[in-house]
Amino acid sequence: MASFARSAVTAVLGPTNTGKTHLAVERLCAHSSGMMGFPLRLLAREVYERVVALKGRESVALITGEEKICPPQARYFLCTAESMPITGDYAFVALDEAQLGADPERGHVFTDRLLHARGREETMILGSATVAPLVKALVRDVEIIGRPRFSTLSYAGAKKLSRLPKRSAIVAFSVEEVYAVAEMLRRFRGGAAVVMGALSPRTRNAQVKMFMEGEVDYLVATDAIGMGLNLDVSHVAFASLRKFDGHRIRRLTVSEMAQIAGRAGRHHKDGTFGSLGGEDGAAAFTPEEISAIEEHRFPRVEALYWRDGAPRCDSVETLIADLEARPDRPELRAAPEAVDLAVLKRMAEDPLVMERARGKRQVTRLWAACGLPDFQKLGPDHHARMVARIWRFLSEGNGHIPRDWFAQHLARLDTAQGDIDTLSARIAAVRTWSYVAHRPDWLAHPAEMAERTRALEEKLSDALHAALAQRFVDRRTSVLLRDIGKKAGDLPVHIGSDGEVSIDGEVIGRLDGFRFSVDPDARGEDRRMLLAAAERRLGRILGMKAEELLAAADAAFALETRPGEMPAILWDGNVVAMLAAGPSLTAPSVKLDRAMNELGQDLQKRISERLGAWMTAQKERHLLPLMKMTESASDPAVPAVVRAVFAQLADAGGISPRDDLDSALGHLDKDQRSILRRAGITIGVLDLFHHGLLKPGAALWRMALLSARKGKPMLPLPPAGAVILPAGDRAVEMGARIAGFRAFGAQQLRIDIAERVARASHEAIAKGQPFTAADPQVVSLGVLEPAFLQLMRAAGFRPVTPPAKAEGEGEEAAPQGANWAFRGRRKAKPPEAQKDAHRKGGPRQKDGGPRQKAGPTATGGGNQAFAGLAALLERGG
Repeated sequence: MASFARSAVTAVLGPTNTGKTHLAVERLCAHSSGMMGFPLRLLAREVYERVVALKGRESVALITGEEKICPPQARYFLCTAESMPITGDYAFVALDEAQLGADPERGHVFTDRLLHARGREETMILGSATVAPLVKALVRDVEIIGRPRFSTLSYAGAKKLSRLPKRSAIVAFSVEEVYAVAEMLRRFRGGAAVVMGALSPRTRNAQVKMFMEGEVDYLVATDAIGMGLNLDVSHVAFASLRKFDGHRIRRLTVSEMAQIAGRAGRHHKDGTFGSLGGEDGAAAFTPEEISAIEEHRFPRVEALYWRDGAPRCDSVETLIADLEARPDRPELRAAPEAVDLAVLKRMAEDPLVMERARGKRQVTRLWAACGLPDFQKLGPDHHARMVARIWRFLSEGNGHIPRDWFAQHLARLDTAQGDIDTLSARIAAVRTWSYVAHRPDWLAHPAEMAERTRALEEKLSDALHAALAQRFVDRRTSVLLRDIGKKAGDLPVHIGSDGEVSIDGEVIGRLDGFRFSVDPDARGEDRRMLLAAAERRLGRILGMKAEELLAAADAAFALETRPGEMPAILWDGNVVAMLAAGPSLTAPSVKLDRAMNELGQDLQKRISERLGAWMTAQKERHLLPLMKMTESASDPAVPAVVRAVFAQLADAGGISPRDDLDSALGHLDKDQRSILRRAGITIGVLDLFHHGLLKPGAALWRMALLSARKGKPMLPLPPAGAVILPAGDRAVEMGARIAGFRAFGAQQLRIDIAERVARASHEAIAKGQPFTAADPQVVSLGVLEPAFLQLMRAAGFRPVTPPAKAEGEGEEAAPQGANWAFRGRRKAKPPEAQKDAHRKGGPRQKDGGPRQKAGPTATGGGNQAFAGLAALLERGG
């Protein structure tokens, strides 16, 4: 494995649910190549799928003892710790669960990877904080980074199996205990998924899928779930705190308890742990253990197990001597005799083995054969006989295991009949042959045999999943729901932060705002019983929700903004009131959601007042100009003719086409128009409006008020900050018009920008300059020429032909009609009328020629120039 003196080594250490593995995967994918080592095949497979989703299947490899997926162009390798390639050059290398270096059985493997696995650019060591002193002592220049847990892990006490909350995992430490707990859950709770380390990835994934999709609400597992497998578990219950570690039955260490309990909670979702049964049962925690787990305080790891990771293979004697050598550092401890070394010693007693194991190549081959894992847990003696048989094939002839012999063993396992234990034993045996098939130099056709073992493992895995589901899941059982419906008395009611309502710890539905909905998994008679239970017990809860609403800050309320929905007030994302037509546009009626009918009249009145106060604050924040228009419309100090304009403009929401107000504007003198301008109102050529009402917040509230008055759903609004939009369907155009846009052909232009273009045209014409669609002000806005022409017509201009130059004057005279000019009309007409006038050539003299009025006319200097009368609209007046 590539090792570089300057390689950056980082140790990311902390308790469970700190995002260590997620961080390492991110760093892996940020490099050009990389490798990660994991403690479990299941975890390696899980991360493999995540990296494949990011980098593509051709770039990612999976290497475990029984499974190898190695595309030719693979750059990212996900492996079990034992299967990490010992040669290769990787930019990034990571080792997960480094504290397993203290495990008597596999610790020497993790210690070896900790000491020697290095990436070219970056190395990351992941694990518990308990191993920090040893990492600092053993790894030179390591940077140790501590990470806190994302969520809180707290002790929930002892619970009976019938009182366990949903989304719980029950952990047991023997197959018999796992089966017993799962059987009880089937009878009392409808079933459970089963996860054990011995399951194949396919079976395990199928079982977890049942749990994740809500087909069952409980998971029964061995301590395999403690090694970083991601499960949506909210509570972990220990069926026992004692386990057999291969030598004796002992109590779990606090670190082991925390590793398993830490599966509860996910990311920022808090989790709980506890025991199964009474407080004095076999799974009872001591106060000291509870405190240590909750506060993540664990004893330091004193030493790591070590064995020479690269022993000399000159002879069997030398190999055994190196494997039994003792470490020379106080932080390391000689590893106990592992299965592979025990098998090697037994085979060394066989004269035939010793006769054939001559030379470095053959000794290396013998040591590789001894490394065959004991998946079937046969014990060193029985396992050694199987390894000896394989070694004889590897040490004679062409050095390959006979194809027929291998196929016969697979054929004996190729049956899906049998109970759970029988199928599990067959899968363990298939894993042995899968390991053999993935050794490229042990078979003549390894790829073919690897495919056959994979297909057989999948077949048996599917059969095992079906057997587990048949035995431990009863989908027709709904004992829990019926018990809740039949119980009398006032059971404790709890509402979770996500709105989940539970009675006595069991979920009966959801409370979204003040609306209760029954658990969708309940059907028929169960639904009616759950509704009855909710009606009896939710009165007090609804009252508490009402008090929370009354005490909520303004930031907790919002306006419904989705197009197609009626305007409503939301509290924490839930509808609590609808807006309807009221006395005026700015004073809509607030109708409480019908779910609040269960509240008393006093509470309803207080809630209405609270929502009204929030609406007043929002209107003052976003619609202050509109509110002032409404006030001015009834202010006796304002002239009556001006009040009429204020009233019409306020009724339109503060934005109105000028055509609708021309009659009222015609009665105003210069001083009265000044009152409107001082109020911030722009009297434009096309529209009257206040600039403050074109802001996104104002547009949203104007839309809501207009929708409430008309009793119609909200329309889509333009993106914030947009000044020009393409034409859309009718609803989109209507929404844009309410937001302050005006359509010109295939484009919609915000009205203040349209007025700016019209004003620029007047200024250019007043200076005798041409104004065309190619003008920089027009081009910078992105206005297309057809829309520009429509805007100019709507603003009161019409096309005229500039006079041709006299013969002999300057350069060659342009022919008649080669250039265009626009002359202003005295009164703007709607675009349709102007279009007709343009088509008909405009007003004509009696002799049939076009009427020419006095005034500045732009000549030359460009095609389609615009000219107008200086006194046309007095800058929009």
